Amino acid sequence: MSVPVSSRIINSARSSICALHGKGHLNSRYISSQKKATRKSLFPKSLSPSVWPNTAGGTVDIFTLSKAFRHTSTEEEDFSFHLTPSQIDDLLRASELSHTIPEFDGRNPSAVLKFESNQLAANAPSEDRRSTAAFLQTRGMMFGVFDGHAGYACSQAVSERLFFYIAICLLPRQRLEEMESAMESMKPVLPILQWYKHPNDRFFQEVASLYLEQLRVYWQALLDMESGFTTEEALVYAFKRLDSDLSLEVQAPLENELMRNIALQVAFSGSTACVAHIDNVHLHVANTGDCRAVLGVQDEDGSWAALPLTRDHNAFNNLEVLRLRREHPKSEGGTLFVNDRLLGVLMPSRAFGDVQFKWSQELQQSVLGNGGLAEALNIYEFVPPNYHTPPYLTAEPEVTYHKIRRQDKFLVLASDGLWDMLSNEEAVRLVAEHRLATNVHRMQLSFKKPAKLGYMQNLLLRRKAKRIRSYDENVATHLIRHALGNNEYGEVDPEKLGAMLTLPDDLARMYRDDITVTVVHFNSDTVDSYYREDK
Repeated sequence: MSVPVSSRIINSARSSICALHGKGHLNSRYISSQKKATRKSLFPKSLSPSVWPNTAGGTVDIFTLSKAFRHTSTEEEDFSFHLTPSQIDDLLRASELSHTIPEFDGRNPSAVLKFESNQLAANAPSEDRRSTAAFLQTRGMMFGVFDGHAGYACSQAVSERLFFYIAICLLPRQRLEEMESAMESMKPVLPILQWYKHPNDRFFQEVASLYLEQLRVYWQALLDMESGFTTEEALVYAFKRLDSDLSLEVQAPLENELMRNIALQVAFSGSTACVAHIDNVHLHVANTGDCRAVLGVQDEDGSWAALPLTRDHNAFNNLEVLRLRREHPKSEGGTLFVNDRLLGVLMPSRAFGDVQFKWSQELQQSVLGNGGLAEALNIYEFVPPNYHTPPYLTAEPEVTYHKIRRQDKFLVLASDGLWDMLSNEEAVRLVAEHRLATNVHRMQLSFKKPAKLGYMQNLLLRRKAKRIRSYDENVATHLIRHALGNNEYGEVDPEKLGAMLTLPDDLARMYRDDITVTVVHFNSDTVDSYYREDK
């Protein structure tokens, strides 16, 4: 008789507990082949508060909920996988975020109807970040998923700053001049973005002044340019410029020690990024690393298909392997990727930060000094093996343009924690079934008098055919629930789901990654209107 998946997880976890020494962070995306030591969190306790400001001016304890249910000890006698259904729901829904986009005037229609997002940590704290903002200049919108490694410092910085770099790159020259004039006169600069944030979303308040100063230098450089950017050019330029600034900031003399420490942590950790820019029906996706964007497409016959808009940048992408081989001597052809990792260490082949894959050895040693500072900040100093002709890593994104069609219904953006467990097709199917269940539920609520028997019979048949169960209101949560708990029949196994959610911090990262999901639903009325007018 085969052993259930959940039992295998439990038995394997118990075996791992007995063999585990210490409580170092296990990170399968970023490992050193030179030393056995694990990468610790980049932030010392003084920079890792459990209480952060929320949007209402109060504070939210971001760790209280998870620690109520999730084990932090690997002592076998303290180890239990039991969770009640309500506890599972509370854990899964703690970081839910959703928003319906208001109707704009006829000159600036939005192709975005609403978005739904959620996150679930495996690392403690999570190394994933997400961002959503409306561009006030055009009423376009940006959605981003950022997957950090070797700590959350880089993904945090990129999630705060990248949208500003993109938006400023798309502003007309007159608007840039107005911003510069306001800064010179010490007047407030009019807002560029309208952010949509969860109360638990973090920010680097300590370096806000540095980020504004660097942003000003950035738009001053843009003012010196004679021509503007297309959206694709703006995305590429913004990605590359921000990564360059992350590198330069840590090399610059900063009087404030806290600022310097954060700059070091940002530069020596790393982050992938996948950003969608939607302006009317024009969709651009810029991707660096192995997050992913997938369109949900419904054909005329009602069937669904998954259309990927990104390619993962890793050793399994033949074009990436060829690119790196072109950029380095033939003698390094056999060492660029070892065990499917860049130089045997890093999983993604494109990322922000990670200066130890970009700088010369001399520059690394100069910035880190005698190693005392790196040790104090928990920056694990090492030179990757076969490190001869840097840089080996770039933050330059691949940009895909797609004109949203009538059959395009939604966009799924997610970190690889989701794609490790669900295929593109499975994710689209789950969102499509959730949409159907939501519509059926709304139809039921709209009945004010008995419906015709034929209609009710058809409704029951649809429910049976689609095997609709109770579901999460937020579709991103629905995806995470299935990613962790799916069994061989495509249904959620509560025992397996509970086991995955209660793994101790020491072990959780061995079985799953941080997961971040944002689902963008398109406004069919806006899309239809665009094509009617186009005729």
